[in-house]
Amino acid sequence: MLTSTATFALAATLVVLLPGPDTLVVVRNLVKGGRRVAARTVLGVLSGLTVWVVTAVLGLSAVLRASHDAYIGLRIAGAVYLVYLGVRSLQARADAGTSPRRLRATGYTAGLLTDLLNPKVGVFFVTFLPGFVPHGYSVAWVSLLFGAIFVALTATYFAILLTASRPVTRWMDDARLRRRMDRCTGVVLIGFGLRLALDP
Repeated sequence: MLTSTATFALAATLVVLLPGPDTLVVVRNLVKGGRRVAARTVLGVLSGLTVWVVTAVLGLSAVLRASHDAYIGLRIAGAVYLVYLGVRSLQARADAGTSPRRLRATGYTAGLLTDLLNPKVGVFFVTFLPGFVPHGYSVAWVSLLFGAIFVALTATYFAILLTASRPVTRWMDDARLRRRMDRCTGVVLIGFGLRLALDP
């Protein structure tokens, strides 16, 4: 069991370090609203991951994978949401007038929806977690443990990112650089959304 846990932790760490929509949304809110907004976005991401872990353990994600229509529907919804975030990032002048309170109110929701509207997260958990469960152990309980480890690793990754963000946010105090970052992030988010919609 110890070997399986260590192997899973190593594989999960590599997966967490791969940049994805979660990271982009957190960085986007970090640049636009600061560390507090980014922290709320991280909480939303972690909440979304937790929901997917629980559903994977309960077998609901397996149903989602088996139901082509359900998978396609949720994938399209997730793609639309990512494209929406990308378009919002490209509209730098509209976001420039957004109040800090509004940004804080949307930070958690942005992180949560980014995960919940991406069915590939659910499919990932339902296929990734059981593969590391050693023979003779409960698939449900060990998968739940591994899911908790994955969420903890993700939290650690974002904690390090936010801790090291001060030099980045100071550099981003320049309005021209912020606009460039908004546009770059917007294009990448739209790319993620299109990839989510078009990938089989």
